[in-house]
Amino acid sequence: MLSFPSRTVLISLILPLTVWLMTPCAQAVDPARVPAQKQTKAGLYLDAREAYELKQRLGDKALFIDVRTRAEISYLGMPSVADAHIPAFEHPANAAWDDKSGRFKTEANADFEPELARRLASRQLSKNDVVILICRSGDRTTRAANFLTEQGYSKVYSVIDGFEGDAVAEGPQAGQRVLNGWKNAGLPWTYKLDKNKIYLPGY
Repeated sequence: MLSFPSRTVLISLILPLTVWLMTPCAQAVDPARVPAQKQTKAGLYLDAREAYELKQRLGDKALFIDVRTRAEISYLGMPSVADAHIPAFEHPANAAWDDKSGRFKTEANADFEPELARRLASRQLSKNDVVILICRSGDRTTRAANFLTEQGYSKVYSVIDGFEGDAVAEGPQAGQRVLNGWKNAGLPWTYKLDKNKIYLPGY
């Protein structure tokens, strides 16, 4: 004769699963292994695959923001599941050259947090909801995440390998961003930009 688990046993089996499903993220990235330059004040990290999975799981309950420059998303594309593009830093008109970094200088976008807050409010979300930030390789999201934490946001996740990933140091592909990241993981992205997602100041 078949015997069925008691109600108490069933509850003990179902409860842990329910708690896991309700948890914003079962984070697999060990904070201790995150490079110093990518560590944030909140200590909340995702790799590209985890970011995609978390967004798929939370849907409209999480805001996924691409913080790269307009030039980057225009020519390199952006994650298909990103909710919006809000540059944390942007190239000003006639940007000066930075010898140290070997690229044109950028400036902080003063409208970054107000625009992010507006996007959150449009979905009836608040500073206590999940915000996922992605840039090229996880450096700018570190600075942007720290800034938002200082502004009272409590669940800001930085995608530590970014859209293009980290550059390899040795071998025939030395200097190329083929190590990790959104594109290298084969996650969905597009060159076709949605105007409703794009940051268009004064439009």
